[in-house]
Amino acid sequence: MKRRIPLRKRLLVRLLIASALIAVCSVAATAWLAVETTTRALREEQGQDLADDMKILAELSGYAATHPRWNGVQSVVRHLAAQTGRRIALTTADRTLIADSAAKGTALPLGAAATVDPLHSDTYSETGAQLSGIDPRAVGPYKLTARERSTLQAIAEKQRSCYARFSIDTRIEQTPSGRPALLDPDGTAASDYLPQECGYGQLGVPTRTETKALEALSEGARGCLKDHGLGSDQPLYLMLNPNAAAPSSRYLVAKYAKMGDSSAMKTVRSCTDDALRAQLDPYVAPVAELYLGDDETAPPRFDMSPANKAKIVGAAGLVLAVTVVVTAVVATRLVRPLRALTEAAQQPPDMHVRVPVTTRDETGILAEAFNDLTERRERLESQRKAMVSDIAHELRSPLTNIRGWLEVTRDGVVDPDPALLASLHEEALVLQRVIDDLQDLAAADAGTLRLHREPVRADELLDQVAAAHRVAADAAGVTIRTEDDGAAWLDADPVRMRQALGNLVSNALRHTPADGTVTLAVRRNGDEVVFTVADTGSGIAPEDLPHVFERFWRAEKSRSRRTGGSGLGLPIVRHLTAAHGGTVVAACEPGSGAVFTLRMPGGPAPEG
Repeated sequence: MKRRIPLRKRLLVRLLIASALIAVCSVAATAWLAVETTTRALREEQGQDLADDMKILAELSGYAATHPRWNGVQSVVRHLAAQTGRRIALTTADRTLIADSAAKGTALPLGAAATVDPLHSDTYSETGAQLSGIDPRAVGPYKLTARERSTLQAIAEKQRSCYARFSIDTRIEQTPSGRPALLDPDGTAASDYLPQECGYGQLGVPTRTETKALEALSEGARGCLKDHGLGSDQPLYLMLNPNAAAPSSRYLVAKYAKMGDSSAMKTVRSCTDDALRAQLDPYVAPVAELYLGDDETAPPRFDMSPANKAKIVGAAGLVLAVTVVVTAVVATRLVRPLRALTEAAQQPPDMHVRVPVTTRDETGILAEAFNDLTERRERLESQRKAMVSDIAHELRSPLTNIRGWLEVTRDGVVDPDPALLASLHEEALVLQRVIDDLQDLAAADAGTLRLHREPVRADELLDQVAAAHRVAADAAGVTIRTEDDGAAWLDADPVRMRQALGNLVSNALRHTPADGTVTLAVRRNGDEVVFTVADTGSGIAPEDLPHVFERFWRAEKSRSRRTGGSGLGLPIVRHLTAAHGGTVVAACEPGSGAVFTLRMPGGPAPEG
C-alpha cells in the first residue's frame, strides 16, 4: 500500500518554505549590511576629515608661530592639500587671499573653517584639540642662541647621568625655544629631590637671552598693573619655569607685594599674559582666516523617502517571487525522479527493477547509482546461488566416494587393504583442502585474516615455493625454473606468501602439459617487489580472463578435477595479496600460456 506523505513533510513544500525564508533573510541581511556599512563609512570619513582639518590647522599655526610673515606659506598649503585631498585657502581678515591650493580665480567657500592665530590658539600641546592659549612654538625673544643651547645640553646630559647613578630613568626633550628639559619616562618633570651633586637647579637658571626677555616682560606688565591700581611702587619679579612647555607657563611670579591675595595674583597673571602676547606679536605672522573644502556643496545625506521605501519593498518582493517560482520549477523536476526511485525501491527484490535516467545532474547520478546497485544485487544473487551449488558439488563428490567405499567395505565386498585406505585418505584431504579454503575466504571477508609480518627475502621465498612443488612438477613432466635480480626484501607473512605463490604454481602445473615449463621470477621495481608465475600451457581465453579470480569459477565447465581445482585458489591469492597491500593481475595469450603478476610493497633489509 502506498503511504501518503503529509503536505508539510513533502520535499517540494519544504524546499519552497526554505527558499522563501532564505530569500527574506537574504534581503533583510543585505539591507541591514548596506545601511550599517554606509553609516560606518560615513562616520569614518567624517572622523578622517576632522583629523585632517586639525592637522592642517596645527601645521599652519606652527608656521605662523615661527614666521613673522606669511611669505613662503604657499608651498606648505599645496603640500597639505596634496596629503589630505582638501582645498586649503588662507586670507586676511578682509578676505584678501594669502595662499590657495585651488586654481587662481576659484571662489572661496562661504565661511571660514578656523582662525589661524598662534597667540590665542594652541593646537600643539594636545593632538587633535584646539586649546585657548599661546602656541608653544611661538618663542620670539626667548629663542636661545646656539651657544646657550650647547651649554644647557651639556648640563642636561650631566644631570641625566647623575640621575642614572641613582637608578632613575630620565630623558632629555628639546622645548621649542631650544632649552632642554629633563623628563621622566611618562613625560612629567623629573624628580627634584636629588642630592646637590647632581647639579640641582643648574638647568633651571635662565640664560642671558631668557633673562633679558623676562625683564622686558616684567616691564611690559607694569602699565597694566598701574591701570588696575596694583603697580604703584611694587616691582614685579618674574623667574623662569624651565619645565613648562606652554609660553604662558614659562614664568613664575617670584615676588609681589600681595602674594597672598588671590584676586591680585589673578590680575597679575592676566596682565603678564597680555604683555607676553604683545612681546611675541612682532615674531609671529598676522592673524589669518582658514578656508577648507567647498561649503557650497552640502555633505551627502541619506533620506529614506516614501518613494525609496516603495522601491526597496518592490525589489524585495520581486526577489522573493522569482525565488519562489524558480524553486518550484527546480523542486518539481527534482521530485519527479525521486518518486520514480521510491516506486522502484518498493518493488519485490526478485524483480530487480531499474529506473530511467532522464537527467545528468545529481538526481541522474543517483538513478545511475540505483541501477548499478540493482545490477550488482542481481549479479550477487546469481553468484550466491552458483556458490551454494558449487560448494555442494565440491563436498558431495569426495563424500560420495568415501561413503561408497565404506559401505562396500562394511558389507565385505572388498577388503580394507592399504590401497583402499590411501584412496579414502586422499578424498579426506580433498575435503580438508576445500574446508580450509572456505575458512580462509571467510576470514578475509570478515576482516579477521591475521598476518604475522617479518622481513622476508624474496629469492628465498621463491626457492621454497619451487622446492615444495618440485615433486609434483617432476611427476607431471614439467620443469620449474626460478629467476631473481638480487636480494629484494619485503615485510610480509612468509606462510601466507608461500600459500599465495603455491596456489599460482599449482594452478600453472595443472594447466601445463608435459615437457612444459613453469617460471617463477622476482624483481625490484622502485618501491615494489614484483613476482611473476608464467607457464607454457594453453592459456586463458580473453572472455574468461575477467573471471579468473571469482570463487568457484573454472574455464572447464564440466567441473572435472582433472582439468581444474576447486575454484578457490585464485580468489584466495587475491585476498592474501590485498591483505599485504599488494595487487595481482592475470594476462595471457591463447596458446602461449598465462602470466600472473603480484606487486607487493617492498621492505627494508634487516640490520646485520
